[in-house]
Parts: sequence; structure tokens; C-alpha cells
Amino acid sequence: MNVLIIGSGGREHALAWKAARSPRLTKLYIAPGNAGTSSCGENVAVDIHDHDAVIHFCRRKQIDLVIVGPEMPLAGGLVDSLSAEGIHSFGPKQAAAQIEASKVFAKDFMTRHYIQTARYAAFTHLEEAIRYLKSVDRPIVIKASGLAAGKGVILPGTFEEAKSTLENIFVERTFGDAGNQVVIEERLSGQEVSLMAFTDGITIVPMLPAQDHKRLLDGDEGPNTGGMGAYAPAPVFTKAMMKEALETVLKPAIHGMRMEGNPFVGVLYAGLILTGAGLSVLEFNCRFGDPETQAVLPLLETDLLDIAEACVNQTLADVDIRWRNGAAVCVVLAGKGYPEKAESGRMIEFAPLPENAVCFHAGTKPENDRVLTSGGRVLGLTAWAGDIASAIDTVYSNVTKVSFDGMNYRRDIGQRALEGLK
Repeated sequence: MNVLIIGSGGREHALAWKAARSPRLTKLYIAPGNAGTSSCGENVAVDIHDHDAVIHFCRRKQIDLVIVGPEMPLAGGLVDSLSAEGIHSFGPKQAAAQIEASKVFAKDFMTRHYIQTARYAAFTHLEEAIRYLKSVDRPIVIKASGLAAGKGVILPGTFEEAKSTLENIFVERTFGDAGNQVVIEERLSGQEVSLMAFTDGITIVPMLPAQDHKRLLDGDEGPNTGGMGAYAPAPVFTKAMMKEALETVLKPAIHGMRMEGNPFVGVLYAGLILTGAGLSVLEFNCRFGDPETQAVLPLLETDLLDIAEACVNQTLADVDIRWRNGAAVCVVLAGKGYPEKAESGRMIEFAPLPENAVCFHAGTKPENDRVLTSGGRVLGLTAWAGDIASAIDTVYSNVTKVSFDGMNYRRDIGQRALEGLK
């Protein structure tokens, strides 16, 4: 198979790394890729938002399968354009991608299909939102409805903070058009779990549950980020919870999409919170999570290309998806200044890693014979082992194998899992 992966982050490097291990792979291209993906295949300078350019490339290189990584091209209808030309694409079409691209759509969809989620209200005007704020006597979360690169969720501590947040979104346009609509919802408490699932629009196969670490600093302190690390599987998420999530979240979501005429094909990501009253959905994403993918894919034994092809062909029920025993941990190595404004252009030095570890590139770029930083989350160092404690030990004992000026990372990724096993 000739395969094209769309994207340039850590998630796409993990996808490329896994795809490169398939015996079915003939040639792998990544558009535009990063300094790490070039070790898995060929990076190509194709504008992923120019659908005609992507189609032309696929025709020229006889691409058999396109795997779309990021949410923006999915929300922009890239899969629709490719499918219209008969090019097989792994990922949801634009109408189905609304489940992530519009938080208002997602909340209304969950209400229609009786999927448990926090109480909420949606607004398009500042004054209405502030009036609602004054009537709320419980902790809240404010979310920009559109795509905001994982940064559109704010947890204000006071009324003044909440008011200031709304003013920033509506007046200062902090999130641009992503903030045209705002969701204010009840803040739930409990541990969060990321549950991704492969689906062909009918059959649903959950992946291993993972836990992400959103806060910048140890102990879940500091500002929210796109994710500072992840581990899988999450011991807190029991087999009973998995069954509950499948029956009350994943199946109703996929069935609901199909019933509404928007069949969902690809990866559905459910951001769950384990409350005292049971599972509740914080959000849906229309693609692999980042950095959860970097912790989950190293544990996947089944050929990723077999799974992706089966999803596109609606034959997922025929695929036996198997997972490696043990656990994996990914620690994000971020640049100085992240998540506000990270420094870039710093040279990265690498030393060899053991066989059970890999360094996924995210914000990197090649320059001559060097690799430079080019984003906030620069790398994701991942290790896997027979148990979570060993995976944690391996990943942290190898952090010193990677270095760049200003590198920072959390030192407690996975500790929640160890506490849960006591």
C-alpha cells in the first residue's frame, strides 16, 4: 500500500512510526511531517488545506490510503473531497467532524441521544453570557465552541475571572472565530480518562483507556496545555467502566451519527470524567488524541493499516484487534515559554534509546544536519514495559538522552496510576 499521513505533530509521528511497521506498506508519505517523521517515510511539502493539491498528490503517487491526523483538515472537509474522488481516507467527513469542531453541536447532540454530560448553556453575545453567569451558583467551565488547538477550555475560579474570560473571548477575540459561540457548563469533579475507539460507522472497537496530564506543572498545577504527557492503560478505568462507556457513550454516539445521516468513520475520542454519579462526557474529538496516541499505539499489536482499511471498507468486525500486555508512558518535552509563547530555533541533541523507548517529534524541523525546535510541545518521549512502574522508570531514566536549551517537562507523569494500584 502507498499511504499518505496528513499532519505534522507528535500524533502524526506516532501514526507514521506504527504504519512504517506494516508489512503491507510500500511507500509512506507525510504531509508536511516534521524532523522525526522523515525517519519513517518521505515528508512532502503539500498544503493540507488545499484539497485540490492533496488530491493531485494522491493521484500522482497512486495513494491507496490517506490517514488524516489533525482536526482542522477533518473539520474543513478534506475527507469529503478525497472520497468524492474515490480516494480511500481514514477519518470522518465534515458533518461528522462537527462533534469536535462545534462544542455547541456536541452538547446538543449528546442531549438528543441521552449521553450523560454536564449541564450547559450556549451563548453568542457577551451580555447574555454575563447575565447567565450571575445566575449560576456552582463552579463552571467556559469553552470556546470552535477549534482552539486544545486551549479553548478555561476553568475560572471567581465570577470576575469568568467575566474577564468571556470579555477576552467575545471582545478581545482571544480564540478568533472559534469563540463566536461559547459554552458555559457545570464543572464536574473526578478523574478524567481518554477513551479512543476505532469505528467504521457501525462496529466500534475501543482502544486502551489512557490518562492525559493537561496542567503544565507537577501536581496538576499551572495553566492548561495541550497535554504534558499520558499513559495507558489507566488502572482507574475498570472493565465495568469500559462496558458502561461502550453501551452509554460510544454506541449511542456512533448510532446517533448514523441515524442523523452523518456516519462517523475513523477514531472517535471520548473525554470522560468519572464522577460519583457515574461516567459523564466532557468532550468528543473526531481523531486520535495527542499525546494519548503516543502512549496507546506502542501497545497496539494489530497492523494499523489493516484496521484503517477495514474502517474505510466497513469491515472492522472482521479484524481481530490485539494489544500488548503491559503499559506505556509518554512524557512531553516542551520549550521554554510554553504554553503562552514558546521559544523556537533551539538545537536538539539526541542519544540512542533502548528498544522499548521512542522519541516522537512534535514541534521540530530539520535544518542542514541539525534538528531544531519549532513549537511549544517539542517531543514526546515514550517507553513501554511489562507494568506501569517499569514504564515510568524507563521513560524518566532516558529523559537525559534528549536535550535542548529551555527544555521543561513534568516529573510525575503516571504517578496517578501508581497511586490507583496501591
